[in-house]
Amino acid sequence: MKQEFWIKGKLIVIEGVPAGVCPQCGEKVVQADVGRAIAALVEDSKQLRKARTIAVPVIKFAGEAA
Repeated sequence: MKQEFWIKGKLIVIEGVPAGVCPQCGEKVVQADVGRAIAALVEDSKQLRKARTIAVPVIKFAGEAA
C-alpha cells in the first residue's frame, strides 16, 4: 500500500507499507512498529536524497463554495 505524508511542507510517498483498514471507518491503519519505521525513513536525509521523485499536478479551485 502507498502512504502519503506532508512533512515540513513536502509531500513524501512511501510504497509497500504494510497497512490494514479500519472496519468501522475505512481509514488506513498501521501497527506501531510500522509507524516507527516510517518515521525513521522520513528522518533519513540520505534515503530521501536517493529516492526517485514524481511530478504531482497542482490545480487551483476557482469556483465558489457551495
